[in-house]
Parts: sequence; structure tokens; C-alpha cells
Amino acid sequence: MPLGIPVVTAPPHECPYLPGRISVSRGFRCEKMPGGLYQALMDAGFRRSGDVFYQNVCPGCRACAALRVPCVGFEPRKSQRRVRRRNADLTLTVARPALSDEKHDLYVRYLTARHDGTMSTDREQLQEFLYRSPGETLEVCYRNPTGRLVGVGVCDLTPRALSSVYFYFAPDQARRSLGIFSATVEIDLGRRLGLAWYYPGFWVAGCHKMEYKASLRPSELLGTDGRWRPFDAGLKVRGVSPEP
Repeated sequence: MPLGIPVVTAPPHECPYLPGRISVSRGFRCEKMPGGLYQALMDAGFRRSGDVFYQNVCPGCRACAALRVPCVGFEPRKSQRRVRRRNADLTLTVARPALSDEKHDLYVRYLTARHDGTMSTDREQLQEFLYRSPGETLEVCYRNPTGRLVGVGVCDLTPRALSSVYFYFAPDQARRSLGIFSATVEIDLGRRLGLAWYYPGFWVAGCHKMEYKASLRPSELLGTDGRWRPFDAGLKVRGVSPEP
């Protein structure tokens, strides 16, 4: 384990990204996480869920790779610029995370429509999973012209980076491509805050839900040797062919 922090390995379970594979993760709980240590953990391939920091260590599989995007160097592609125009009518607010009935209702509708029932819709579970943070955290809310809440993104701050923890949105707003839009919004937010990097979470080779992350260019992948490499070079190290 990098950094000398003791961790616990969880029992193997079905992979949430790739069918027919087994996932194994290790991690630890932390009630208070200094920003510098959080940054080092992200650069060792860790992610956060509530007060748990975890790292995937699946035997025989390295499909999950930590991804980061330079806030200053990022340039939206043509398709991403179209998504931005499509969402120009939305009002965005950035504040400290605060769970409400409105947000819980949106989260329930999102999980019901987008997931397989393995994630709990219980409000207390949502509080623990997403709104309990051991570090500095921000929440971006997206509202349509009538004031209706259509998306919520939760991000963690470190001295050098903004890390996306989770994004959920109204399932009847799929045409807006809010997942892609929120990523570009969060990269812009990182740039305005003077941060170097945006961490959108794991990119998983072969997982359709993760394909949009590969379109955030330029970007870097974290290798199993702990080195960050430009995306295409990182794919070659992992034995994966670059997308055309």
C-alpha cells in the first residue's frame, strides 16, 4: 500500500462495470482527510465514497484506470460544445453540499431509471454515501428556466485538483447529455479556482458508461507503476488499442 496507510481488503463481488468479472477493492475509513494527503491518495488510484477511501485491486484485471484532465489545457470538442449550447438555459449554483427533500427525490428518480437496484435509495444512506465528507467539498446544482432541479454534482477539493465524486440528474432530461455537460462545467470550475487538475473518476476500458470520459482531452491515465501518462500512451501500456 502506498503512503504506509493500513487498509482492509473487501470480499470479492460482482464487477459493477464489466459483466462476468469479479471485483476486489481495499480501503479504509477516515473522518478527517487533509487536502495534501487526499491528493496523494488520488495519485495512488484511490477514490472516495462517504468516509471510505478505496482502491481497486482486482486479480488479473487492470481495466479500471484513474484519469485526470488538465484544467487549463482542456479544450471542448465540437460535440461537447454542442452539449454546452444545448444547456445554455440552465442556471448553475455552487455551494457547500446540503441534502434536501428535493435532492433526495431527484436521486431516487435517477437510481430508479439508471441503475439495477443494487444502490439504496434511502435518504440516510444517501447522506452517508455522498453528503458525508472528510474533506473540503462543493456541490453544483443545475436548474432549468422554471427553477426545477435537473442535476446535482458533488466534487472534492484538494490544493491542486477538483475531483468528481458523483453526479445524478433527472432521467427525463437525457437529451441534454448532462453527464458530459457537468464534466465540462467542473473542469471550468477547477480552472476558475486556479487548480491544475480535474479527476473525473475511473475510466474503464470496455465499459460503455465510461466512454464519455475518454473524450475529455487532453488527459492522462495512471499506470499500474504509479506513473501518469498521456491517454493514448497509457492505453498502450495497458495493452488497449486507442479509440479511432
